[in-house]
Amino acid sequence: MKIFMVCSKRFYDRVPDIKVELERAGHVVTLPNCFEDPGREARTWELGGEEHAKWKAQMLSHSREVIAELDALLVLNFDKDGMKNYIGGATFLEMYDAFCLGKPVYLYNEVPEGMLKDEINAFRPIVIHGDVSKMK
Repeated sequence: MKIFMVCSKRFYDRVPDIKVELERAGHVVTLPNCFEDPGREARTWELGGEEHAKWKAQMLSHSREVIAELDALLVLNFDKDGMKNYIGGATFLEMYDAFCLGKPVYLYNEVPEGMLKDEINAFRPIVIHGDVSKMK
């Protein structure tokens, strides 16, 4: 299966080990946007709000194109700043794109509590509890 892995930049340190595990299981993995250059977003802020907004729009459009070409989305949702199983705004939108395109959405951990819980549940995510062997 071709999998697009998405998450908060704060979780990028966990991506390599999970990628290796997925590849050992025979999957092809596409890494999160800006994984190779996590400071890129901060640099766009330095150019001003309008430039940052244009860059962010490009990233969201790029994500949708990637999702359309792959088989599934894997959301790495870990604890962040006291929030259990955190899912940020861009990741939520990537989940929505996958849902709209009929692609399965896998969550590494449980659906987080919060104002978007109902919407996330509507995407019918498959919670794998950290076990990538459940991705089929």
